[in-house]
Amino acid sequence: MQDLLPRAHKLAAVLKERKQTLVVAESSTGGLISAAMLSVPGASAYFLGGAVVYTLRARRLLTDIQDDAVKGMRGASEPYAALMATTARDRFGAIWCIAESGAAGPDGNRYGDPPGHTCLAVAGPVERVVTLETGIADRVANMRTFAAAAMDLFAECLGIPRG
Repeated sequence: MQDLLPRAHKLAAVLKERKQTLVVAESSTGGLISAAMLSVPGASAYFLGGAVVYTLRARRLLTDIQDDAVKGMRGASEPYAALMATTARDRFGAIWCIAESGAAGPDGNRYGDPPGHTCLAVAGPVERVVTLETGIADRVANMRTFAAAAMDLFAECLGIPRG
């Protein structure tokens, strides 16, 4: 998680300065994005909450996304990640949401996606959705890579220059 902390500090500084709020809906990152964002002192100024939506039951209980809203939609897809992002943002009344849904490994998921596949979404004043394929089966490495990529995508949406 150490590699996520500098990202979290940059994101937090911008959110605090702009008085903007964030919610996180993550799956195969297992809470790493939320943990990194909460590691910054004063996180209560911008972090409204988050959920690890790892199973169908979790989706039903934590997001209130109805089954018919995802009919025909794969769980680890760009449309699903975007739906998670907009739903969580709206439910929490946040300005921003980071969402992630993928297959960390060592095996693929039930939708046929290989390990190292994830879809990342940001919903807010700027919205983006991307797919990331790491090509590796290392579960922990993928979790960290997915979290870093989601935070980097959010930084782009905030207009934070790379580096």
